[in-house]
Amino acid sequence: MLRVFSGRRPARRWPSALARIGRFCARLTFVALALPTLVLLALRWLDPPTSAFILARQWEQLRGGRAAAVHHRWVDFDRISPHLAVAVIAAEDQRFPDHLGFDLAAINRALEHNARNRTVRGASTISQQTAKNLFLWSGRSYLRKGLEAGLTLGLEMLWPKRRILEVYLNLAEFGDGVFGARAAAERIFHTSPDRLSRQQAALLASVLPDPGGLDAGRPSVHVQQKARWVRAQMEQLGGTRLLEHL
Repeated sequence: MLRVFSGRRPARRWPSALARIGRFCARLTFVALALPTLVLLALRWLDPPTSAFILARQWEQLRGGRAAAVHHRWVDFDRISPHLAVAVIAAEDQRFPDHLGFDLAAINRALEHNARNRTVRGASTISQQTAKNLFLWSGRSYLRKGLEAGLTLGLEMLWPKRRILEVYLNLAEFGDGVFGARAAAERIFHTSPDRLSRQQAALLASVLPDPGGLDAGRPSVHVQQKARWVRAQMEQLGGTRLLEHL
């Protein structure tokens, strides 16, 4: 029996194709959200052996023909001088105990300053810096800032404040290639991290904006002035009693 060809093409199955694309995008979104969440959950209890910033610094040194000279050894929060914990809060993020990862007042002040001046002032909180140091790279791209914002929210939702501060104190760069409280105490002041004095802690916090150019061990007049300001702020915040609220 002969079939008559009508000349009409079979209808394309656009709905089924769109459904497959939708399911693929949904799975991709789920993985993109689930994977960082699982990593953050694990790092709530597991101490990170390194960070993206430490690896980047090692790569810079190797690419420049130098042997990697990065100093970093983890130390638990209860073995770090409470003076250092309060000093970095006083210097970097005085609203740290209260905000949810972002200091909106500091952001507004930075925007106003940057609109009037050629120098750029940042407003990153300790939570933001922890997310950036641990997972991301330096720079000011919108992509990096977006990833940083998402990771910061994840930190604030999944980690207690004390854990965020503990990881920050272990990853922050306190000198050229000197990362974390333990390496800073041992290499700069030849002591253990739990024995850092208020003055030593204030000096370390004072070089955080430029650890490659400022030296806490041989402080310039600028660093000494900043350290005096940090110590005054530490007193206004209540000293080590501040840590009771974390």
